[in-house]
Parts: sequence; C-alpha cells; structure tokens
Amino acid sequence: MIDFGFDKIALIGAVALIVIGPEKLPRVARTVGHLVGKAQRYVADVKAEVNRSIELEELQKMKSQFETAARDVESTVRSEVQEASSSLSQGWSEATAGLGEGLAGATGDGAAGWTPAPPAYQHPRKNWRVKRGAVPAWYKHREGVRRHVQSGAARVARFRPPKVGGAAGGAAR
Repeated sequence: MIDFGFDKIALIGAVALIVIGPEKLPRVARTVGHLVGKAQRYVADVKAEVNRSIELEELQKMKSQFETAARDVESTVRSEVQEASSSLSQGWSEATAGLGEGLAGATGDGAAGWTPAPPAYQHPRKNWRVKRGAVPAWYKHREGVRRHVQSGAARVARFRPPKVGGAAGGAAR
C-alpha cells in the first residue's frame, strides 16, 4: 500500500484544516477513515478469494492425479487377477483332466459330476433377552461405576462393622 510518513500526514492534515475548516474537519476525517477501512476490507476479501481459487485449483490437480493413479492401480490389479485366474483355471483343468478319466473308469458311473451337499443352516444361538453392555466390566470396576442398585439401608448394612461378642457383651454391662 502507499507509505505515508509522519511529515506527509502532518502536511495533509494542515492543508485539510485550512481548506475544510475546523468545524467540518472531524466529520470529514471520520468519513475518510470509514472509507479507508472499507477499502482495506475489500482488498483483504479480494486477496482471500484469489488464495481460495488458487488452493481450489491445486486441490483439483491433486484430485485428478489421485484419480489417474487409482485407475492405473485398478487396471494393474485387474489384469494381474485375470492373469492369475486364467493360469489357475488352466492348471486346474490340467490337474483334473487325468483325475476325472481315472475316476470315471474306476467307478463306471461318472464320479466327476459329483458335487457335495450344501452345508446345513445352524442358528447362532444368541440370547436376545440378555442385555449386552457397551462398556466392559473391568472399566466399570476401575472407574467405580455401580453395576448393581442398592437401597440406602442395604448400603448401610453392608458397610456396618460386625457386632463383637454377641449377647455376652450386652450382659457384662
């Protein structure tokens, strides 16, 4: 921005005092201050918008680079998987070609077409009536969280010291 020293500002103030007059000078100075503030805010907003647009362009470039890299990796993985599955199926067909002929000749009923039965469904046996807490019991114990509700009388009875001597202590009084 424009660089004003103290001497230049003093000269401008003296000329403004002579030209405008002492009655109108405070109001004019206040108006000029508001206008300068608005101009500074406008320049700051323009700078911020330019910076945002530059950052957006950089992010879009990075996004496109990542997308191309992801596509390259995907195509490479897809080709490798396809190559591996074709070699596996070729090896499997070679391995089972001789085996199928030997089984068919030995049993005579074509055992190569046999498929195992699908597994039977087993229920997971979850007890849905039992509530499962989200916080582990060891954490509750460490933090002192009460897991069981007790009445006030039950808590007093629990922490009351045991009676010493029983009936003999009362008779000795």
